[in-house]
Formats: sequence, structure tokens, C-alpha cells
Amino acid sequence: MKASANNRPQKLRRSSSGFTLIELMVTIAVLAIIVGIAAPSISTQLANQRVKSTAATLANALSEAKAESVIRRQDQAVSYSNGTTESGSITIGSVKTYRYDVKSKISGVTGSITFKPSKVASAAATYTVCDSNARANPRQVTVSKLAVISNQAGGTC
Repeated sequence: MKASANNRPQKLRRSSSGFTLIELMVTIAVLAIIVGIAAPSISTQLANQRVKSTAATLANALSEAKAESVIRRQDQAVSYSNGTTESGSITIGSVKTYRYDVKSKISGVTGSITFKPSKVASAAATYTVCDSNARANPRQVTVSKLAVISNQAGGTC
């Protein structure tokens, strides 16, 4: 037995007809406010993630150069180049090149740092990794004279 909409009471027919235009407009307005509040936070989080990723890539490249200098029993130089339209690069002698996001910038040691087979670095160095988004937190990658590599938050852009 099927009940048609016409056989239902008047009050029940009106209440099950769906959303009103006002309800939909209020819902869309609330969603727009939430998105407006969340968008800057999300872009800052993405920038912080880019900085962390670039700092980790730099620390890994430095660690690999240190290991390669011991394995090959020869000096291994590490240098970086910030990209302008393409990704930046970190080069370990003629061994390997790492790429990082173009929005990230590395500053610090000009030229290169060299790791020696005796497990020391040519000089102590501090690299600062920043992002094009000024709200991102910079990170520092430091190399001691004894070739101890550390990656921590800090520095200024």
C-alpha cells in the first residue's frame, strides 16, 4: 500500500520538502568563514613543511658527503645553488646532486664545505633554510669542525 504525498497531512508535507534558501545561504556563509580562517594557517604549515624538507635534504647531503669522503679516501666538497625558476640543487662533488623546492632558499656558507677522509670538515659552517612565505619558521643546519651535523629550528631570514 503506497501513500501518496497528497494523502499526508498538510503539516507533514511542508516539513519534508527540503532545505529553504535561507538555510542554504547561512550554511554557505559559515563554510566561507571557516575556510577564510583556515587558509592562512594551511599555507604556513605547507611553508614550514617545505623548510623542514629542504633542511633534511641538506643534512642528508652533508652526511652522504662525509661518508663518501671516508669510503673513497678523498675530499668531498658540498655546494648549493638556489634556483630562480626551477628547483635549487645541492651537489656532492661529482657523486650526486639533490634537488629542493624553488620556494626554499639556503643561505650561509658561500662556496663549498669540504669533508676530508679523516672525518673532519674544512671549516665549521651554519646554513639557514628559509621559505618565500615570510611566516615560515627558518631552520639551521650546522656542521662542526669535527663534521658533526645537526638540524634544528632557528635562525633569521
